[in-house]
Amino acid sequence: MPDLTLLYDLLGRLPLDCLQMRFMQQALLGLLLLAPMASVLGVEVISFRMAFFSDAIGHSAFAGVALGLILAINPRISMPLFGLLVGLGIMAVRRRSNLSGDTVIGIVFSAVVAFGLAVVSRAPGVGRDMQRFLYGDILTITEDETGFLVLLFIVMMLFQVIGYNRLLYIALNPVMARVHGVRVALWQYSFAALLALVVMFSVWAVGVLLVTALLIVPAATARNLATTAGGMFWWALVVGLSSAFIGLVLSAQEWMATASGATVILVACCWFGVSALVASLRGSRKAA
Repeated sequence: MPDLTLLYDLLGRLPLDCLQMRFMQQALLGLLLLAPMASVLGVEVISFRMAFFSDAIGHSAFAGVALGLILAINPRISMPLFGLLVGLGIMAVRRRSNLSGDTVIGIVFSAVVAFGLAVVSRAPGVGRDMQRFLYGDILTITEDETGFLVLLFIVMMLFQVIGYNRLLYIALNPVMARVHGVRVALWQYSFAALLALVVMFSVWAVGVLLVTALLIVPAATARNLATTAGGMFWWALVVGLSSAFIGLVLSAQEWMATASGATVILVACCWFGVSALVASLRGSRKAA
């Protein structure tokens, strides 16, 4: 894993008391890596109409964690692996079935949640361990996990640089994209795999209940503020990064003392409220 000491030292030089502790530096670095990945993927999730997909992957965390605990495998390993399998499985069924995408995702969603609950019900002691994944806690992220996030971030950014236009083309018209030489299946499976991994890491940060919000809210805010497809991409990054930083710092204040993941999402929702007002004013001017 890469040596991240320099990055921690840089974060520690910020004039904020809460960032002088190493675990806070790790949490902030983890969020600053996760937020842009989730924001960029969120834009594409909206374009592909796959918000339900990320929800299904997030809820498969239950089954992945339960399997890990029962099979004596570290849940932080079993959870992303199971999420990856579910993501690729959904994409395979979606491509080979005549059913609509939402129907396929809904069936898989129900299956993985039911499987997770069934496994937990057979091992009552597992339920207590599941709560930390239900609510998430970025403050417990380890250096190895942060190092893996760095590698995932690099792969993710390379994927976006190479494939952003192709993914946009596929979202607009997959048949035309295939005719013009775009390898639709390859890009869709790659996108599903990366999305599944980012969703699973996001579960650690904000929990199963809020993981979809981490993807959707910055992207929806960007749609209100941007006037071009490229602008939406950059606005999503700004909203995601600023929400992660402000949310973590606010949650660490004594007068606030709230869950970090929930606070990050609340800041993003404030961004969305402002963007809705801006979009409304812009619409009023055009109407006048």
